[in-house]
Amino acid sequence: MPYQSNRPRRGSSPARGGVRSVGSYGRSNSGRRSGGKKGSKQFIHPSKFINKATAYEAVAYEATHTFNDFGFSNPLMENINRKGYTIPSAIQDQSIAHVLEGRDVIGLANTGTGKTAAFLLPIIEKILKSNKQSKALIIAPTRELAQQINAEFLSFAKGLKIFSATLVGGANINYQIRDLQRRPNVIIGTPGRMKDMIERKLVKLDTIDTLVLDEADRMLDMGFLPDIRSIIESLPESKQTLFFSATITPEIEKLTRSFMQNPHTVSVRTGETSDHVEQGVVEFHDKMHKIEVLTQMLSEEEFEKVLVFGETKFGVQRLSDHLTKIGIPSEAIHGNKSQSQRERALRNFKNKKVKVLVATDVAARGLDIPNVSHVINFDTPQTYDDYVHRIGRTGRGGASGQAHTFIESKQLSHR
Repeated sequence: MPYQSNRPRRGSSPARGGVRSVGSYGRSNSGRRSGGKKGSKQFIHPSKFINKATAYEAVAYEATHTFNDFGFSNPLMENINRKGYTIPSAIQDQSIAHVLEGRDVIGLANTGTGKTAAFLLPIIEKILKSNKQSKALIIAPTRELAQQINAEFLSFAKGLKIFSATLVGGANINYQIRDLQRRPNVIIGTPGRMKDMIERKLVKLDTIDTLVLDEADRMLDMGFLPDIRSIIESLPESKQTLFFSATITPEIEKLTRSFMQNPHTVSVRTGETSDHVEQGVVEFHDKMHKIEVLTQMLSEEEFEKVLVFGETKFGVQRLSDHLTKIGIPSEAIHGNKSQSQRERALRNFKNKKVKVLVATDVAARGLDIPNVSHVINFDTPQTYDDYVHRIGRTGRGGASGQAHTFIESKQLSHR
């Protein structure tokens, strides 16, 4: 059943039916993509937004290793212990040993399963054993994910005197150039900025001996394949390649065959994350009623940590400002935000200084935000794949999650 506001609207009656796009504050946006560019929005039947969550398997994963079993150097092991890591997750347990052996590895895992440590720990060990001569290049689809990988690297590499540089768009390029001049062992970045730095001859690829492609399926979805191919073709043939993805499509399979040498595949996928998210639709009658229903939902106690998706940068910012003004602490994240603004918004949301993060689809790609209780699609997504990516921010790691999608009642009446 659709989520219903307790306050009836004059001249309105509940109805159900098909779907059309509804922009921020109820503005019709069919035929327009985020940012105002012309495009066509995929028709998504309302039934696709409704799902009774299935429970995760009750049997816990039984690791065959502890972190002590992998033979990490003592200084690295001290950092692992300091973080409270004792038993590896499934992707860590099944892939770390193969990475340490120097093999190419394809890791297939759901989001939020600990894959970052699965490649960072062996990379750090490799750097230490090479007397800090080894160098790694890690490519991620979004600047947020690149920043998260770097933060994890810094925690594992604390006190080891090995350095990283993060190359992402929307951040001060002079700082990034300065970091490159320190000759870092690990370079983490997004495809566009990475390619730019390579073309400026600021990144020397001939010394790279490890390549990591993280969230490879997202990078292909976002159109980064030409940049990725260009970077890979400039790297030494003798490198070790680690490839992590939630899915393996024919396009991804073709890509891996073109540059990986006899890779070992580790698959620990447990089905689609969206299968474990309770999903439903929210009926609204007009733009004022839409805001009213959203406000009522966010005022309820169970909506503890909520990610709200809108279609346009302007609409997302305006909605966030409105919520904060009426007493619902909120942050916005979208393409017009600077890197520091985006980082602050994410930090405030993660630390529960605000309970609501309003975002465009840029936030659906690669972000690791723990304990999101609800995802609300205030505006319908461009495609069903975008919908799956959005709601995948909740119901992670065995936790429960809920997703609600706003549908206009006069569109529902055509069902």
